[in-house]
Amino acid sequence: MIKLNQGMLAGLPDSIMRPEYDRAGLKPGIVHIGLGNFHRAHQSWYLHRLMQQGLAHDWAIIGAGIRPYDSAMRDKLAAQDYLTTLIELRPDGVSAEIVGSMIGYLPVQDGNGALIAQLAEPAIRIVSLTVTEGGYYMDPVSHGFDAGHADIVADAAQPGRPQTAFGAIVAALKLRRARGVGPMTCQSCDNLQGNGNILRQSVVGLARLSDPELADWIDENCSFPNAMVDCIVPATGPKELALARQFGIDDAVPVSHEYFRQWVIEDDFCAGRPDWDKVGATFSDALHAYETQKLRILNAGHQVLANAGEVLGIGTVCECMQHEALGRMFHKVAMDEIVPQVVPAPGMSPSEYVELVAARFANPAIADTVKRVAYDGSSRHPGFVLPTLRDALKAGAAIDGLAFAEAAWARMCQGTREDGSEIVPNDPFWDALKARAIKAQKMPLHWLGMRQIYGSLGQEPRFATAFEHWLTVIYQRGMNAAMHEYLKGT
Repeated sequence: MIKLNQGMLAGLPDSIMRPEYDRAGLKPGIVHIGLGNFHRAHQSWYLHRLMQQGLAHDWAIIGAGIRPYDSAMRDKLAAQDYLTTLIELRPDGVSAEIVGSMIGYLPVQDGNGALIAQLAEPAIRIVSLTVTEGGYYMDPVSHGFDAGHADIVADAAQPGRPQTAFGAIVAALKLRRARGVGPMTCQSCDNLQGNGNILRQSVVGLARLSDPELADWIDENCSFPNAMVDCIVPATGPKELALARQFGIDDAVPVSHEYFRQWVIEDDFCAGRPDWDKVGATFSDALHAYETQKLRILNAGHQVLANAGEVLGIGTVCECMQHEALGRMFHKVAMDEIVPQVVPAPGMSPSEYVELVAARFANPAIADTVKRVAYDGSSRHPGFVLPTLRDALKAGAAIDGLAFAEAAWARMCQGTREDGSEIVPNDPFWDALKARAIKAQKMPLHWLGMRQIYGSLGQEPRFATAFEHWLTVIYQRGMNAAMHEYLKGT
């Protein structure tokens, strides 16, 4: 067993890919905020592969975090020279690769002084983020900027000592403008439709609260490219640590991932960019079609599986697909109710994409937990499921399975599985959701009264009737019986 660090790379077996470039000669060009597993398996990997070709050596990544718990990740990565073991999980086996495109991680500080200073450096031309779907201070119904959130109010009052990532970006851009350094690209890598537009809204909206002239300068000069990101990346636990050790590597924070990756990006970078398209990323003007297909089929499909799966006590997404009713339910909801509301993306029809996603979900090598996929439903349902539901209602199309998915979420938030075991808190607003779900046991439509989630959908008779029916059946006869009723005739 060898502790992962720069000095041990030469001693690795030939079967393990490792950086072939001189990491000591790399120069920073990107600061990434929110350095979790997905970033290290996705954006960081694309850049690493570009560096392997002798390119982009002035685009290395500096990691950053804004929460106290980010310090633990920083310490672990610093102890191994910011290297990451990526473990690819294919149905027919596993392989490992060492990624070296990250060269530092900023101290996590109150007021984010180190982050602001780094972002203000002329060499930094991109700040990228993975801060989760719910991290953009966006009203879930209007999708507008939530200027009244306590974090935003605090940053507007003390713009020189911000507590949020967006406050740090605004403070750094103020320094860049004052010093004549120029703008930079702000790039979201989160699962949000129009993620660049949403990031622009957060940054410019916050700046406008304290410095309207700066807000105008940011809006006119910085770029916020939209992007679609896709790769299933499970959380790291004992299994992943053991997998790394099977390759002879002692990595404190290895990352496992599926065999599929996709990154589609608008080519809108005000200060230059790496040539990610040379290693498989796609620059496209048809981004909306790509991201709609992915978010409405894959991400919404996760919710169809995970909420019911959690109630049934199923551990992983793969096991959900193997379940005799739940796997068929995913396929029926996707094909009958989601596909008709999705415009084809270049090169793949929505129905073909369903089959691709089904194969990925069923990959037995991926132990992607139901708990991870079901997390933060208060952001994921409005972002992934409800847009299709609204379109289907407008079109007079089928909505029964989508209503079932919402009923399954309400049942999950009640807090116990059908075997009586506890479902641990799994949402930033868990207490409020649980209280609402408990009342919905006897009054199902009480759940749809959450206007911050459903807006006016609760007043749509077809949806309200279907939702009430399915939640009642789930409680009276159980999740399996309810699914079999939905699947009749298939």
